[in-house]
Amino acid sequence: MQATQLRPIGTIGFIGLGVMGEPMCGHLARRSGRTVLAHDLRREPLDRLAALSVTAATPEEMTRRCDLVLLSLPDGKAVQSVIAALEPGLSAGQCVVDTSTSPVALARETGARLEARGIGYADAPVARTREAAARGDLSITVGASDAVFTHVRPILETMGSDVTHCGPVGCGEVVKILNNMLVFQNTAAIAEAIALGRRNGVPPDVLLPAIALGSGDSFVLRNHGIKSMLPRVFPERAFSVRYAMKDLSYALAMADDVGVDVPGARLTMRRLKDAETAGHGEMYHPVMLQVIDPQ
Repeated sequence: MQATQLRPIGTIGFIGLGVMGEPMCGHLARRSGRTVLAHDLRREPLDRLAALSVTAATPEEMTRRCDLVLLSLPDGKAVQSVIAALEPGLSAGQCVVDTSTSPVALARETGARLEARGIGYADAPVARTREAAARGDLSITVGASDAVFTHVRPILETMGSDVTHCGPVGCGEVVKILNNMLVFQNTAAIAEAIALGRRNGVPPDVLLPAIALGSGDSFVLRNHGIKSMLPRVFPERAFSVRYAMKDLSYALAMADDVGVDVPGARLTMRRLKDAETAGHGEMYHPVMLQVIDPQ
């Protein structure tokens, strides 16, 4: 698709105002200079965003009024459902960007179907924490044609400080899913280190800060480890065990599709399932510490 075939972006739709989506939509309204319409199943985030002149609208209204529609949804099933609602009303020149973490195959199938009708499509899942979403400095990995990436990049930069073009449609999801796979495996490894350290005379509040000063340091150790696992604080409405299992299942599906053995990822999935079985499914995923090193 050539860039000239895409409509100039005047009005933007945003569907999904959860933990990440609400602040993302807020930054879009503040920084983009465009009219923003939003939709969510809950009224509360729409009421909060109304203070930023964001207008509530249905997905069907967005297909009539918006040049660009962004999605921020909990999983591939939700993405599939919303795309099905949007698709009949979309026309050539419009563009859809999915910032959710969705299966790679779904992104590629959806992109091919929409692009065949002259509709731009990009997968642009977001990484980093909910605090990063609140600050507007997410990392966004994008799968799209060169033309679509150029078209949507200024919009994505209202929500993220690092916007990376990873390749054609689907490649943004590949990078995000593998990023999360590494996060979950690192979290499990830190839990094992805490268990071993504690049983060998080094308490976690000594162990983790000391490791953070050496070559074992990582973003996960400093954030998930020191801020959550050290005080054993695992809130709900953060990135839960069930969300982690969903994202890791996408990585395992990718591995199955290409015939790559990933035993470390499969062990981490077992750790997450153990945490869910123990009743921690809605808690912040570093809670797997509680099954690796129960107290």
